[in-house]
Amino acid sequence: MFVLELTYTAPHVAWLEKEYAAGHFLAAGRKVPRDGGVILAAGTDRATVERIVAEDPFVRAGVCEYRVTEFVATTTAPALEQYREQLPS
Repeated sequence: MFVLELTYTAPHVAWLEKEYAAGHFLAAGRKVPRDGGVILAAGTDRATVERIVAEDPFVRAGVCEYRVTEFVATTTAPALEQYREQLPS
């Protein structure tokens, strides 16, 4: 699973909706203070995440930067159980 932390200067929705429809994103929202946002992405590998981030129209316009943090979601709320992961052996 990945946390995609972005810093943006204007809102964008169509790109987010496309990635939700593709099953890549679980949740997204504004950071507080409102200087960017956070996206939870699952079910993909780092190369795919990097490609998705590169396709963000804000990245292409040079008004957004991402910090991608990979983590292993070994515990989740019951509603997110399908995204629970195992530590590598």
